[in-house]
Amino acid sequence: MIRFYYHPTPNPAKVALFLEETGLPYEIIPVDTKKGDQHSPAFRAINPNGKVPAIVDSDGPGGAEIRVFDSNAILIYLAEKTGAFLGKPEDRGDLLSWLMFVATGLGPFSGQAVHFQHVAPVGNDYGVNRYRNEIKRHYKVLDDHLAGRDFMIGEGYTIVDMSLWGWIERAFFVLKSDAPLADYPNIKRWYEAVCTRPAVERARKAGQNHAFKSDMDDVAKRALFPSNYA
Repeated sequence: MIRFYYHPTPNPAKVALFLEETGLPYEIIPVDTKKGDQHSPAFRAINPNGKVPAIVDSDGPGGAEIRVFDSNAILIYLAEKTGAFLGKPEDRGDLLSWLMFVATGLGPFSGQAVHFQHVAPVGNDYGVNRYRNEIKRHYKVLDDHLAGRDFMIGEGYTIVDMSLWGWIERAFFVLKSDAPLADYPNIKRWYEAVCTRPAVERARKAGQNHAFKSDMDDVAKRALFPSNYA
């Protein structure tokens, strides 16, 4: 059984998609990050960095209980555990490269674009321009790469597509636009194709029976950005 520590945000969404694609049995454990659940000693014992997602696999190698944190690390771990969605051996270099592109580039810059456009005090035009323009640059890299391709690597759907889907699913919020993919036709085509997979709709419903805090009030800001209040 996979214990899946979850909040309805892009990085946990990737893992939800993998779990739904494979049918691995899992239990969602809500981590309400706007209430500060991620800072509890119990959760910090699973992820010392205090971020979601994280998993605990009760049936790891040799039957040992294994914890894994960081969304792309979880995707690699689960793909290797199941032997699914890893592509062919000759795709390994591209798989790792594009996973790191999402992990170190697209994901963090998307998060900062969201922060400066939706959370930071109004008037910080430098921050907004910096991160919006970097996201557009990342999207252009992806759009060029996807020209003539159905999937991110090789000839089939892999954890790279799942990792990317988690963030492109929120492109409207990242770019603060009703048509964020209008200038990126290859990403749009790819995204629409991925969204036809039945597992996508199931992943979107993950955790829906839990009432996560939605208000971005002072409590939420202190929970999400504690370094601002140090």
